[in-house]
Amino acid sequence: MRELVVEADGGSRGNPGPAGYGAVVLDPATGETLAEAAEYIGVATNNVAEYKGLVAGLKAARELFPDAAVHVRMDSKLVVEQMSGRWKIKHPDMKPLAAEAARVFPPGQVRYEWIPRERNKHADRLANEAMDAGKRGRQWEPSASTAGLDAAAARNAATPPPSGPPGDATAGAAMARAALSASAPTGSPGGGTASRASTGSGSGAWPGAVSRPAAQDAGQDEGLFAVPDTGREDGLFAAEEAVAASVASGDFEAEAGALAPTGHAARTQAAPAPVGGAARTRAPAAPHGTGTDTAVPHGTGTGTDTAVPSTPAQAAAPRQGWSGPDMGAPATFVLLRHGETALTPEKRFSGSGGSDPELSAAGTRQAEAVAEALAARGTIQEIVSSPLARCRRTAGAVAARLGLDVRIEQGLRETDFGAWEGLTFGEVRERYPEDLDAWLASPKAAPTGGGESFATVARRVAATRDRLTAAYAGRTVLLVTHVTPIKTLVRLALGAPPESLFRMELSAASISAVAYYADGNASVRLLNDTSHLR
Repeated sequence: MRELVVEADGGSRGNPGPAGYGAVVLDPATGETLAEAAEYIGVATNNVAEYKGLVAGLKAARELFPDAAVHVRMDSKLVVEQMSGRWKIKHPDMKPLAAEAARVFPPGQVRYEWIPRERNKHADRLANEAMDAGKRGRQWEPSASTAGLDAAAARNAATPPPSGPPGDATAGAAMARAALSASAPTGSPGGGTASRASTGSGSGAWPGAVSRPAAQDAGQDEGLFAVPDTGREDGLFAAEEAVAASVASGDFEAEAGALAPTGHAARTQAAPAPVGGAARTRAPAAPHGTGTDTAVPHGTGTGTDTAVPSTPAQAAAPRQGWSGPDMGAPATFVLLRHGETALTPEKRFSGSGGSDPELSAAGTRQAEAVAEALAARGTIQEIVSSPLARCRRTAGAVAARLGLDVRIEQGLRETDFGAWEGLTFGEVRERYPEDLDAWLASPKAAPTGGGESFATVARRVAATRDRLTAAYAGRTVLLVTHVTPIKTLVRLALGAPPESLFRMELSAASISAVAYYADGNASVRLLNDTSHLR
C-alpha cells in the first residue's frame, strides 16, 4: 500500500481573529512535496483553523492516492488526541470538522502523531502565507509560496526499510543505503552515514527538491534498450553542442535552458552536472539479477572485481546488501516521442491546450521508420498512447506494424501551456516576460492563462507511472507520449531535480527506455535514440 505523510497547521491572529491554514502532502521515502494547500478563512479560532488544515491535507492526499495509508503529523495536541479517539470533542465548532476529517479516508487508513512546532515548519509557513494574503484582501496562490520543506522532519517520517513507488530513484537509493549500512563497517565506502543523501532546501534548490543519487556505472547494459557507450566523459553533449542540438530539434525546454539568463540555468552554472543532474550525492542504486559477484548497479552487465569476496569466510557468509533477492523481470517502458507536426520545426509550444495538430508529412515518415525499427527489435508487448492526435497517429503506425492494439491513457498528455500555445520561446519572452521568468525559476509556476505547472504535470505523470507499472509488471510496454512526460519519467527515475527538464535533449520520434523493478528501483536504459531515423 502506498504511504503518504500529511503535515497540517492553522493559526489565528487574535484567537478568534484573521485565520488561515496550511497543509502539505509528502512522500515519506524521499521527503518530496507532492501537494500543498492553504487558505485564508476569515475570522476563526486557532483550533478551527487547525482542523480545516487537517481536512484540506487529507483531501489533497486522497486526490493523489485514495488507497494510501496516511500518517498525519501536527503540532496541535488537541487535534491529534481528539482524532485518535483519546480525548472527547466538546466544542460545537469542532465536532463537524472532526467528522468531516474522519470521512475522508476509511477507518484504520489514517494514523496521527504529535510533533513539536519546529518540525512542522512547512505547514506553519503555508498557514502564515494564507493569513498574509488575507490581510491584503487576497487568497493564497501556490506560485507565490516560499514555504520550504523541513527536510529533517520528512526524513524522520520514513519507516525503514525505505520503500516507494516504482521509478523513484531516491526510494531505491535509500533502500540500497539501508542494505549497505547493515553489511559495511562505519566509515567504509557505502557504510555509516557517508552515503546518506540530502534534500536541497537552500537558495539553489526548489521547495520540495528531492535527494539526488550519484551517476551509475557507465558499463554497457546487456538488455536491448541499453545506453550506448560513447566513450565520452562529459555527458551526451558539450555545452556548445547542446545549444545547437536543442535549437535544431524544436525542443522548447532545452532551448529555454540554453537561452535563459536566469532561473534553472543560472542556478546550476557554478556546478555543472552530467546529463540529468544525477551526480550530486554518493547513493548508488541496488542491483538485481546481475548473476555476478560484482557490485553492479541496476542496468549494467559489467563491472569490476572489487566486491568479490577475498576470503573463504567472506565467501561463505550470507549474502546481504548489494546481492538482494532477484526482483524478477521489470516493467520496461519504451518511451516514444511522437513524430513531427507543423509546429515542431518552428520550435513552438505545443501542449494539450492548443490546436492538437496532426503529424506532418515528415512526422508520418518518422512514425513509419520507428515502427519498422521496433518491429525489428521484436520486444514490444503492449502499446499505450497519449490521447492527443500526434501520439495516436504515431502509435497507430507502430500498432499496425506489430499487430497490437493501442490503449489511450489521459495521464500521458502533454503539459497545457495556456496562452503560450502556438508561440515560440522568443514570442513568449516578448509578450509575457515576467511569467516566463517565473516559469523558468520555479516548477510551481504555471504558464500564462491557466496552464499547468511542471509540478502539477509531475504529479500526474507519477500517478500514471504507478498505475502502468502495476498493470504491466514484467512486460515491455511502448508509451507514445510527449516531451514533458518522457523527461519527467527520466527525471524521477534518476532522482534528478526539476531543473534537469531543461537539460535533456529529446528529438521528435526519439526512443528512450526505463525499467522499473518490484523494489522501487528504476534503471534508465536509453535516452533520445534517433538511429532509426538516419
